Amino acid sequence: MRTRLLPLLIVLMAAVLLALGVPLAVSLAGAEQQRVVVDRIDDTARFAALAQFVTEPSDPVGGDIDERRETLRSELRSYHDVYGIRAGVFYRNDSPMAHAPDDWYLPRSGEVRAAFQEALLSRRSHDPQQVWPWERRSLVVASPVIRDGDVVAVVVTDSPTGQMRSRILKGWLVIAAGEAAAMLLAVGAALRLTGWVLRPVRILDATTHDIATGRLKSRVAAAGGPPELQRLARSFNEMADNVENVLEQQRAFVADASHQLRNPLSALLLRIELLALELPEGNEEIASVQAEGKRLAQVLDDLLDLALAEHSEPQLQVTDIGSLAAERVAAWSPAAEAKGVRLTGDCPPTTGWADPVTLSSALDAVIDNAVKFTPEGESVEVTVGSTGDTVSVVVTDNGPGLTDEELTRIGDRFWRSSRHQNIKGSGLGLSITRALLAAGGGSITYDHHEPHGLKVTVTVPRNAAAR
Repeated sequence: MRTRLLPLLIVLMAAVLLALGVPLAVSLAGAEQQRVVVDRIDDTARFAALAQFVTEPSDPVGGDIDERRETLRSELRSYHDVYGIRAGVFYRNDSPMAHAPDDWYLPRSGEVRAAFQEALLSRRSHDPQQVWPWERRSLVVASPVIRDGDVVAVVVTDSPTGQMRSRILKGWLVIAAGEAAAMLLAVGAALRLTGWVLRPVRILDATTHDIATGRLKSRVAAAGGPPELQRLARSFNEMADNVENVLEQQRAFVADASHQLRNPLSALLLRIELLALELPEGNEEIASVQAEGKRLAQVLDDLLDLALAEHSEPQLQVTDIGSLAAERVAAWSPAAEAKGVRLTGDCPPTTGWADPVTLSSALDAVIDNAVKFTPEGESVEVTVGSTGDTVSVVVTDNGPGLTDEELTRIGDRFWRSSRHQNIKGSGLGLSITRALLAAGGGSITYDHHEPHGLKVTVTVPRNAAAR
């Protein structure tokens, strides 16, 4: 969740900083250019004042005209030499009154010509087009020379913009540095904020996973975060306590009921046997009652085993799964031979993380079922292998197998296939196996075995970390 929330916050903060930084950068560039334009307007106004008293070249007045013209030329040359700005005063017919450098004349087109034409209309340049740091353009400013209400000439300055663009770029770099610092600060704050908000969620998620995998004692540890999440954690712990109490009560009830019913049932079976002694030998009714009584006793024993399996804590340790499986194959071989079933095992040494007693009980239940439902002359195979972080024991038989619908129900408590109702059993063996394996982080799965039969896979973790 943090990897999804953090980029969203960063993108939003970056958008806010850009929304503030871009207008600031544009404003800085505009202010810097406006300062240069105002300075040039002042310069052109001063030159226009000097040029105002210089008459046309054909004016019959003598030395004063030449003296004023020379003064204007001197000022323009000094201005160009000091600042490197081309400047000139041009009559309406484009002829120069004075200009510097001497080889600079009024062009026929371009920005200088446009500014000159605008000034002829008695309008001073005040808002030239913005020059950006990546543009190598000059800045043109023109002012009219007005005499007796008429525009007689125009002062034009053509300024290089290198220094102005450098100042704009430096200002932008300062803004960029400020934006980067603000972004780093915002990312740090976002990391702290998401950590503060999501830490209780991560703890809650981990605890929920623990409870879902059978560790009902897990609880949400006290942590910071928003008050709403703290209340959620407390409510979750209360819910988990209530669920655990209900499950404990159910298990205790099953265990107590199974235990308490065994004594009267044993007494009842004893009385039935005594009654059978007084009846003729081979009485079918009394034999049926005895069979049902023994079946009820087996169900009670299985219920007690199931309650103990769900309640007990497994003693997990590194176990040689191959050796343990080979031992169970050897233990069940006499029963298989008595039924005419071939029981074979391929059990190489393979270590896993399991409770030896629990895994032995689980394998006993699986092998017992396989031998029980396999017809005479067929075989049951037990294979041990490992893949990645798990060790598996696969038990396959060549019995009648199960349908797809029956595969979805196998392992449910008291469930038995309608085709196997006449075979001894309570329908709790595989439920007990699943409970035993789940307590240690293992699992049991069922599948078809080709061409016919059932494939049961018992899986345990390879080490504690895998569990």
